[in-house]
Amino acid sequence: MGWKQFFSKEKKKDLDEGLEKTQKSFFSKIATSIAGKNTVDEEVLDDLEEVLVSSDVSVTTTLKIIERIEERVKRDGYVTTKQLYKVLREEIAALMEENNTGDAVDFSIPKTENGDPYVIMVVGVNGVGKTTTIGKLSHQLKQKGYKVVLGASDTFRAAAVDQLKIWAERVEVPIVQQGMGADPASVAFDTLQSAKAQGADVVIIDTAGRLHNKINLMNELTKIKNVMKKVIPDAPHDVMLVLDGSTGQNAIEQASQFTKATEVTSMALTKLDGTAKGGVVIGISDQFKIPVKYIGVGEGINHLQVFNKHEFVDSLFKNTELE
Repeated sequence: MGWKQFFSKEKKKDLDEGLEKTQKSFFSKIATSIAGKNTVDEEVLDDLEEVLVSSDVSVTTTLKIIERIEERVKRDGYVTTKQLYKVLREEIAALMEENNTGDAVDFSIPKTENGDPYVIMVVGVNGVGKTTTIGKLSHQLKQKGYKVVLGASDTFRAAAVDQLKIWAERVEVPIVQQGMGADPASVAFDTLQSAKAQGADVVIIDTAGRLHNKINLMNELTKIKNVMKKVIPDAPHDVMLVLDGSTGQNAIEQASQFTKATEVTSMALTKLDGTAKGGVVIGISDQFKIPVKYIGVGEGINHLQVFNKHEFVDSLFKNTELE
């Protein structure tokens, strides 16, 4: 079954609209840079490099893309500026294919070996949409028939606990919380015990993200993981880093800091609909070799999507001249 069959027209429309600002900004810059030119020469490639970097693709990933296009130009002998979009699309798609694992097709959760709840520990700095992502993910999983329990281990801020409680009430899933100032690891421990007692399928643990003190962050996340293992030995099954796509290069820096502080196994990028910086998905996917699992393409409760690299590239290059 092909990947297109898993993607509904409604979700595709949401993705197209969510990436519209990025798409228009990206290709208007390219159009401006190649105006009046007929062939892809060194000057065009220099201009394209500038466009990619300014679109938050990241310098490292941009250089890889430019190098690939240079090889194509040498190999094919002659590439017109009209063909540039097609070549660029193919090389970005190839890069994302090589540097990531296979896409998930829906909001399915793997079964654990012992039948224990599947534990997702969510990390990320304040303001990136972490709690909102947890709420939307809980909704999507519940729609799939999973029994979800939330754990409010971001006890550094009262607002974080309150916001998660609001989401728990909104999507009607149970939450375990002890309030501001409680020991985050203790909350996680209680959450897993409660989830096992309730026969839950999925546990999502919210955590604090204080990057200004990386050592404390590392120690806290390690403690939470160690305490959870006392209840479910192979927990957490997924450490998901949430990043704000609208911050561009800052999101890449946050990813770098968090991957140094703890083992990150997946990522979610939020707020792609409100920015022209969607190119950051390409750079993050390439640089960290960690699957981008979910993307946020709108404010609605159903606007958290399972990331599909094929559909992402398709939407990014929507309405461009491909021949």
